[in-house]
Amino acid sequence: MAKIVKIKDIADYAGQVVRVRGWVYSRTGKGRLQFILLRDGSGQAQCVAFKREMDPAEFETARALTQESSVIITGAVRADERAPGIPGGYEIGIQSLELVQQALEYPISPKEHGTEFLMNNRHLWLRSNRQWAILRIRATIIKAMRDWLDSEGFLLVDTPIFTPAAGEETTTLFEVDYFGEAAFLAQTGQLYNEANSMAFGKVYCFGPTFRAEKSKTRRHLIEFWMLEPEIAFCSLEELMDIEEGLVTYVVGQVLDKHQQELKMIERDVQKLEAIQAPFARISYDDAVARLQGLRQQADDLPAREEIAIEWGEDFGSPQETALAEMFDRPVFVYHYPTAVKAFYMTPVAGRPEVCRSVDLLAPEGYGEIIGGSERIHDHDLLAKNIDEMGLGREAYEWYLDLRKYGTVPHAGFGIGIERTVAWICGLNHVRETIPYARLLNRKYP
Repeated sequence: MAKIVKIKDIADYAGQVVRVRGWVYSRTGKGRLQFILLRDGSGQAQCVAFKREMDPAEFETARALTQESSVIITGAVRADERAPGIPGGYEIGIQSLELVQQALEYPISPKEHGTEFLMNNRHLWLRSNRQWAILRIRATIIKAMRDWLDSEGFLLVDTPIFTPAAGEETTTLFEVDYFGEAAFLAQTGQLYNEANSMAFGKVYCFGPTFRAEKSKTRRHLIEFWMLEPEIAFCSLEELMDIEEGLVTYVVGQVLDKHQQELKMIERDVQKLEAIQAPFARISYDDAVARLQGLRQQADDLPAREEIAIEWGEDFGSPQETALAEMFDRPVFVYHYPTAVKAFYMTPVAGRPEVCRSVDLLAPEGYGEIIGGSERIHDHDLLAKNIDEMGLGREAYEWYLDLRKYGTVPHAGFGIGIERTVAWICGLNHVRETIPYARLLNRKYP
C-alpha cells in the first residue's frame, strides 16, 4: 500500500505513488478530466482525475465531489510548475479515490460574505486560505516567543485562572461564584508570576486572560492570550532590552518561515523587514511634547482635536498611532504618569507623579502591544497603594508577603498575542487573530 504523506511534503516524493487524505477545497473540469484542489491542513495540492486512468465508478465519484467533501486519494506525484497549491509546483495523478463523506452544499463560497455571516460560521471559515495562513502565523509567533524565552533561561510556570483579587483595574473584572464565595477570572498572571520569579529568577506564564471591558474597538477582545515574563533583579532599562530582543526574534521567525502565508494575506513584508534593533526610547514627557507640537502643525481641525492631549492623560489610539508614525519600527514610551497606571508600579525617584513603566507601540497604527514596568518592592509603599485604591488588604496579603521575605527590585511585562498577530499580519481587526473571538456582542460559536 502506498505511503500516507502530508501534502506539504509531496515534493519529496516526485515520481512515487503516495496516499493523501483531506478535503476538497475546489473542483473544476469537464468530461473526462477533473481537477481537484485538495487540502489536508498542511497545504494544498492539485489532484488530477483522468477517466481512462481510473475505475469508472471512482471517476464518477470524483466528478460529483462537492466543496469540503472528505476523500483519500492514491496517485503518482509529478512536477508541474503550473500546478496550483500550497506550495504548488507538484500535482498528483489520481489512480484511486475513496470517498469518506460527501459534504452538503457548503455555506461559504468564493462569493463575498458579510463579516457577521463569517463570524457566525467561524467554525467553517477557519478552513479558508486566509484564515489558515493567519493562524499558522499565530502558532509560529507563540512558538517563537517561548523558544526565545527558553533560550534566555526563562522558566515556564503556570498561573491560576481563578483569582481572589484584581490584577488590573477593578472595573473590568469577571466575577464568578466560587462555591459561595466571590472569585474573578484572571486579568493577568503577573502577580502570581512575581511570586514565581522569587523562586526561579526568570519566569514566564502563558495563557488566557479576561477583561470585562465594554469596548467595541478593533483592538479589544474579552478573552485574549497573553505571554508574561517576570524577572528578579531587573531594571526598566534591562526590561526594554528583553522586549526588544523578543520582538525582533519573533518577527524574524515569521519572515523566515511564512513568506508564502504573508503573500496570501497580502502583507507588505518590507514593513516587517524594517523591524530591527534598536528601537527608539522616548519618555512620556517627550511623547506629549511631540504630540502637542504635531497638533499645532496640523492643518485639519478634526485631526488636531483627535491627537489633543494634556500632560497626565493616558494615550488613546489616535495618540499612539501618531507617535508610532514618527518611527519605522516599534517605539518605547516610558515613565507614564502614576495616576494612569496600575497600583504596583514603582515611582520614579524624586517624581512620585511618574512611575517606572513602559509601553511598546507597534508601527502602522497598531498601538500598544506590550506593557511593562518595574514592580514596587517596598512593602509599606505597596500596602499604602492598595489601601488608597480601596482594593482590600485581605486578598493581597500573600502578594505583600513577597515584600517581607527577600524582596528585590524586579520587573516584567505582558505581550498580547492577538494584537501582535494583528500587527505582524497587517490585519484591520483582532477578530481574525484568534480561532474563536470573544467580543462584547459575540460568544458564538
